[in-house]
Amino acid sequence: MRIRELAIADMDDAQRAVAEEAIAGKRGRIPAPLRAWLHSPELGRRAQKLGEFVRYDTCLPAALSELAILVTARHWTSHFEWYAHKRDGLAAGIDPAVISAIAERRAPKLTDTKAKLVHDYTKVLLATGRVPDDLHAAATEALGERGVVDLVGIIGYYALVALTLNAFDIGLPDGEKPELEP
Repeated sequence: MRIRELAIADMDDAQRAVAEEAIAGKRGRIPAPLRAWLHSPELGRRAQKLGEFVRYDTCLPAALSELAILVTARHWTSHFEWYAHKRDGLAAGIDPAVISAIAERRAPKLTDTKAKLVHDYTKVLLATGRVPDDLHAAATEALGERGVVDLVGIIGYYALVALTLNAFDIGLPDGEKPELEP
């Protein structure tokens, strides 16, 4: 890791409060990017609360959220994010062939309209920073306005996560190997 790992005993009061809040929350642990964010406790507090919301409390079902997260992880080649969310995506019911296609930068065969829209919206937004009117309208019709706002929040938050993990070289757990090619 490119940043000093903080043990709870080494944290100042503000850092400890953020770490304890994360542990007491829905995750029950300190998420990987928080290991860097703790060096800026207020950023860490706000980011982990946003993360808790986009991970567990949006209006999108888990399979659609995890699909967006996997596309984001693949876009940034974020190995830890991919490692964590591949497992979650499978648990949410995403077809392993879809996950493999995303990993290989191929278009996945998605038969569900909402899943296809989430995939395409995420890919286009990350690639261009914009979404064409027709794709936005189709996503809004399928997911609702709140669904599209939540989707953009998921994409944005997990882009922050991917960039944090990559910038600070927060690696995989011992014994795990990267699955994504550059």
